[in-house]
Amino acid sequence: MTASGLRRLEDELRRLKSEERPAIIRAIAEAREHGDLSENAEYHAARERQSFVEGRVMELEEILATAEVIDPSTLSGDQVKFGARVQLIDEETEKEASYQIVGVYEADIRAGLLSVSSPLAKSLIGKSVGDTVSVPAPGGDRMYEIVSVIYA
Repeated sequence: MTASGLRRLEDELRRLKSEERPAIIRAIAEAREHGDLSENAEYHAARERQSFVEGRVMELEEILATAEVIDPSTLSGDQVKFGARVQLIDEETEKEASYQIVGVYEADIRAGLLSVSSPLAKSLIGKSVGDTVSVPAPGGDRMYEIVSVIYA
């Protein structure tokens, strides 16, 4: 994963531990004060939220323990590799798009962060500026031309 992706996951873990956990503990304590727990919706909702948060904490701790950070700025060339920011043109619609190829856990397509395991990224890896790639899509294969590859 990239360094910024690692920081985002570390920030999320810190927030879950320092803000979410204490808030859930307070909510459970408050719900217990209302008496019978078997029919207490607030208690059950807080326990459900606690279960979700604890699961996410465990998941993040495992991801962070095994994460391998790659700095894209140390890479160069016009060939697409992990960490590259790739500018593409859809050959059918002539629309331009720009994506950075990142790790699975930091992908966010709205922010232009494309998972390395996505069909588009798999089609781009190893290709160079000027190449055309075919990407399988539900409505049929899409063709994209690689306009630029930047490592920053």
